[in-house]
Amino acid sequence: MSSSSSKPSWQLPSGVTRGSLDYIESAAIADGYDEDLAFGSDFQFDEQVVADFIPATGLVADLGCGTARALIPLVRRGNRGLAVDLSEEMLRIVAEKARDEALDIECLQANLVELEAIDDQSIDHAICMFSTLGMIKGAAYRKQFLDHVHRILKPGGKFVVHVHNFWFNFFEPDGAIWIASHLIKAKFTRGMERGDKYYRYRGIPNFFLHVFSRGEFTDALKSSKFNVTRLVPLRMDRQAELSKTWFFGNWRASGWIALCEKSA
Repeated sequence: MSSSSSKPSWQLPSGVTRGSLDYIESAAIADGYDEDLAFGSDFQFDEQVVADFIPATGLVADLGCGTARALIPLVRRGNRGLAVDLSEEMLRIVAEKARDEALDIECLQANLVELEAIDDQSIDHAICMFSTLGMIKGAAYRKQFLDHVHRILKPGGKFVVHVHNFWFNFFEPDGAIWIASHLIKAKFTRGMERGDKYYRYRGIPNFFLHVFSRGEFTDALKSSKFNVTRLVPLRMDRQAELSKTWFFGNWRASGWIALCEKSA
C-alpha cells in the first residue's frame, strides 16, 4: 500500500487528512493499538453506557471500529456485529479476534462518509465511539456520515456516539491562549473550522481531530434527524459522568456521549 505522502490531495479519501491516512494505513499502529492505549479501566464507563443503551439483540454496526474494542463486548453478550473501518490493518485485527473467540462479526472496509454498501434500514443499532466522528474533516462530510447512519438504521434503532469538547482545552497548559489564537485563526484561515486540531499522535505528525462545543454536537445530530435522548458529559478521566454540571459543565466536560434514536 503506498504512503499517503506520495498522493496528491485530490486522491485522499473524502473527509480524511493526509496525517489521518498515515495512521489508518499503519500496520504497526494496528498491531499495538490495544496495548499502547491500555484499554481497560479508562473505558469501562463508556462500555457500560453503551451496554445499558443498546439492546442485547440485533445487528450492531461499529462505525470506525478500530480493533472493535467497543463492539466485542456487545457481541459476547448476544448481538451480531458489523465492524466498519477504512483501515485494512485494523480490520485484520478484528477478524483475528472474531476468529479466536468464534464471534459473529462481519468486517467491512469503507470510508465512513461513503457507506453506500450498507442497505437502507438494514442495521438494528450503531455505535461510533472514541471521537471517531471528530476524525472526519469538514462539517459537510460529518453530516454526510451522520445522514448515512440515519439511513442505514431501522426505525427505532439506537445510536451511540462520542466526541471531545472544544472548550475543555481551556484546562490545558496555556489553554486560554490557545483558544483565543485558535478562534482568530479559524475565522481567517480558509478551509479551517473552529475545533480543527492537528497534532502528533502515536508517532503520526499532523494527526487531525475536530473537537466540538455542546451546541455544535447536538445540532449536528438533530440536523441528521436523530432524537438525542440523553447527552452524557464525561469527567476528565473518562471513568464516570461529570458531576455538578450546573457549574460550567459545558466547559468542564472532557467530552460527551450522545444517546440517540431514530424515530419509529
